[in-house]
Amino acid sequence: MTSETRPRVRPLRITPYTHQGVPGFVLQDPLGLSDKLLFLPADLGPVLALLDGTRDLQQVRSEFLVRYGKPLPPEVLQTLVRDLDTAFMLDNARFAEFVQARLDAYRRGPYRPPRLAGQVYPAGAEELRAALDKYLADAPNTLPRPTRPIVGVVSPHIDYPRGWRVYARAWSYAREAVRAAEQVIVLGTDHNGPPGSLTLTRQNYATPYGVLPTNTTAVEELAAVWGADEAFRYELHHIGEHSVELALVWLHHMREGQPVEVIPVLVGAFDHYVQQRQDPATDARLNALITALRAQTAQKPTLLVAAVDLAHVGPAFGDPRPYRDADKQRLRRADEELLNALRVGDPAAWFWRIAGVDDRYRICGFSALYLYLRVLEGLTGVVTGYEHCPADQDFGSVVSVAGAVTLAR
Repeated sequence: MTSETRPRVRPLRITPYTHQGVPGFVLQDPLGLSDKLLFLPADLGPVLALLDGTRDLQQVRSEFLVRYGKPLPPEVLQTLVRDLDTAFMLDNARFAEFVQARLDAYRRGPYRPPRLAGQVYPAGAEELRAALDKYLADAPNTLPRPTRPIVGVVSPHIDYPRGWRVYARAWSYAREAVRAAEQVIVLGTDHNGPPGSLTLTRQNYATPYGVLPTNTTAVEELAAVWGADEAFRYELHHIGEHSVELALVWLHHMREGQPVEVIPVLVGAFDHYVQQRQDPATDARLNALITALRAQTAQKPTLLVAAVDLAHVGPAFGDPRPYRDADKQRLRRADEELLNALRVGDPAAWFWRIAGVDDRYRICGFSALYLYLRVLEGLTGVVTGYEHCPADQDFGSVVSVAGAVTLAR
């Protein structure tokens, strides 16, 4: 690196961490493209904000001194920038080449490998079967059986060790519909997708049970409606995004390893609608996509799946203080209002209950579940489970999750 370069740090996942008594942060690639981790001491944390592509290294050092009253040795800054570059955490030509190579390799492969196998769930088919069967046995669904066919499933995308009860009750309730489906559309939260993005892929998804083939004809038809450039602009997100994967593992398990055609869709944030106070139902392009998704469900017996979580609150997500019992009760009541919109199949109520409070609870399934409700608009649902999951050691940070099904008319 030379003093003339103007390094720009990519968006990163930054986690507080203490290493050998030194407080700091672990830096990770949120897209999961690089498995490299960096530890950044806390006193160097402010440097990241200065590496925004507008300053060369000398200007970074000068600005650091002015803002914080401390010198930043040139060798320390050069080492940091070099390490960031080596870990593909800078937005530069080297990272662009890396991204293209990863995308080419992904598209050439026979399938998208199950990224979380061996981490969130067992990598071996027999071990996975035993683990999920135990979840099903330990969280039996005692709700009365549905009197109408199930056409949709709402599944969490939190890790299994925390959300297993909600997963098990939703998927066991939908068992017959899962086995009868000839096609499954999965709408998953794209945690890294920009507002308004919708991302398709032609690649198959694999689980430890085998390969679930992607319906590429349907993918091309949806891409034609959304615009091919936009539909595949962020295709690389499919590599590291876990939402679709965690739903498909349960789907494949409930089918006892039998494959079925899938249409994996990643849905970006709805920030733009919230900030502009725009009703998504007035967006002609989004309406055309919803019409196209409905057309897909009419072609063959189709199960629509939304892979979503609900609230993300507490210090782990930027709130100033931990959530205590009274806070959690308020959260439960707020979530219940959202779940009522799911029960009656009302996408407008779902949207405005979140947008009306500026998404203060950070609903992770905001956009994907809105699309789900639009495609199945007016159809009633059954909530099969709801829980608060800890997001820190003291349970002062909370992720709320729910499972549900939607019934045919």
